[in-house]
Amino acid sequence: MTSLDDGRTLPSTAPAHPQPLPSSGPGSPARTKELDLQYVFHSWLAQDGRDPFVATGAQGSWVLDGEGRAHLDFSGQLVFTQLGFNHPRVVAAITEQAATLGTIAPQHAVESRSEAARLIVERAPGDAFRQVFFTNGGADAIENAVRMARLHTGRRKVLSRYRSYHGNTTTAINLTGDARRWPNDYGAEGVVHFFGPYPYRSAFHATSEEEECARALEHLEQTIALEGPSTIAALVLESIPGTAGIMVPPAGYLRGVRELCDRHGIVWIADEVMSGFGRSGRWFACELADEAPTGTPGEWKPVGGAVTAPDLITFAKGVNSGYVPLGGVLISEDIANSFKTRAFPGGLTYSGHPLGCAAAVANIGVLTDERLIENADRLGREVIGPELVKLAADSGIVGEVRGLGCFWALELVRDKDSREPLTPGGFGTSPAMGVLAAACKRLGLLPFINGSRTHVVPALNITDDEARYGIGLLAEALAEVEASL
Repeated sequence: MTSLDDGRTLPSTAPAHPQPLPSSGPGSPARTKELDLQYVFHSWLAQDGRDPFVATGAQGSWVLDGEGRAHLDFSGQLVFTQLGFNHPRVVAAITEQAATLGTIAPQHAVESRSEAARLIVERAPGDAFRQVFFTNGGADAIENAVRMARLHTGRRKVLSRYRSYHGNTTTAINLTGDARRWPNDYGAEGVVHFFGPYPYRSAFHATSEEEECARALEHLEQTIALEGPSTIAALVLESIPGTAGIMVPPAGYLRGVRELCDRHGIVWIADEVMSGFGRSGRWFACELADEAPTGTPGEWKPVGGAVTAPDLITFAKGVNSGYVPLGGVLISEDIANSFKTRAFPGGLTYSGHPLGCAAAVANIGVLTDERLIENADRLGREVIGPELVKLAADSGIVGEVRGLGCFWALELVRDKDSREPLTPGGFGTSPAMGVLAAACKRLGLLPFINGSRTHVVPALNITDDEARYGIGLLAEALAEVEASL
């Protein structure tokens, strides 16, 4: 344990730089920042006024800054570091693959790609999935899944929910249901949005989870009827919406979606880019279709019956903890059969890149051998969920806590009764959220902040002590925000 200047004790798992960092010149953090500000164009923000965090090293759940100071990562970066940083098995797999066969075109068979596909198919829900189409990330996984659905059905329209995010390519950003779509949306991609279940801010004036589920499914059914079922190729749904707020679907909702899609011949595409590979305490969050909450925060149990599965599953991020870019589409047998005698009109130069696939094989091996899917579920039930509930009870600005596994969100409000969000409309940012970000940075916590929410999305192998320490820092930061209002 290390004592900090403010009296706090840093967990013994926090790393330190093996050697002092240069204060100036090539290789120094100051030079890194200078070059970044001059030459690197960053996403989702105006370029003037940037003050980037300079990362100089990392280990486990910790990232070192330009002063060699350790920050606990509660963001999963962009919710992809399932194993944290520098896991030795993944690093070794990448190193070995680079030395053996560093790259190869996608038309050739290579062991790491073949093995990664097998492991992913074997972990998909049910027994309907047969093949994997590899992509470079989540957005192009969505693009290609939609293309498959349109070719399979011969239809054009695609449904997606408001309060969602599906990526930054043309189809994916049009499918997105939050404000990031607006500057890029020209209404020409055949996308129709609908309201999904969100009990805390119900669009259906529901007074219970059951009522929210029933009314959300009724609304979806009406949308399908009014749009014309014979015109709809696919329904794209984040199994648990990620950056839009981690709204865990009420019991029965995903099963109801499956029934509506079956009735009308619509392809159900489950977007598991953020929620897949253990983030929810399951290999894929769409497994919640066959579960129900017990009443304990973060705890769900199977309800029995046949497995409810999507037709296509898109993935990325956690498949290899983001060590090398990789994404893909899990394809059910029915849809794979559509392309047995006709070519799929699409491809990517780096589809199934050997380095990315080698990282995936190692990553899935670690998730399995170290039982990290089960550990994420336990962390949610026994540590993160209960600690966040306590935090919310002591805070005047935490309106709701929701999540499971290592996938949680705190909805921040000015007033718990009115539920007025800290950021007007719940989109963009605000001075209050700026206070939160600054406080977290000063305290040594890397948060995931979006709109009027902060998410708690650490690595699946974060220790219990680290998780409690991070929640303690978050409580301090939220107290500063409350005092600033």
